[in-house]
Amino acid sequence: MPDEKPDATPKRWPRGQKFTLSDAGGEIEESYRAMVGAARSSGRPALEAALAAWAAPRGLAPGDGVVLGELRGKRLGLADLCRGLESAGIAPEEVRAAVGRLVAAGAVQPLPLASQLGV
Repeated sequence: MPDEKPDATPKRWPRGQKFTLSDAGGEIEESYRAMVGAARSSGRPALEAALAAWAAPRGLAPGDGVVLGELRGKRLGLADLCRGLESAGIAPEEVRAAVGRLVAAGAVQPLPLASQLGV
């Protein structure tokens, strides 16, 4: 029987939900940038191996670092993230899945909705 994930469907977030990096997410994103910078000159196989080594202990996918980079210093919703990453060839489903993994890993945090703040 093939290995199946218990729930491969990304979490559905409320309309207007925005996200930002957590404190830990800032450190994780910084380590991602440093790792990419160091591995970039070593060729594609070395970069792919470094991305996998960066992602695995965090329970992330190698491409999740791109989403972290897009959120650095910003508060963005899923629609904004999808538009921003579209030019990189990242499908909206992949962006949603990455956000779910990053939230679960504590790297990204959803911001309170205006309705939760009583605004």
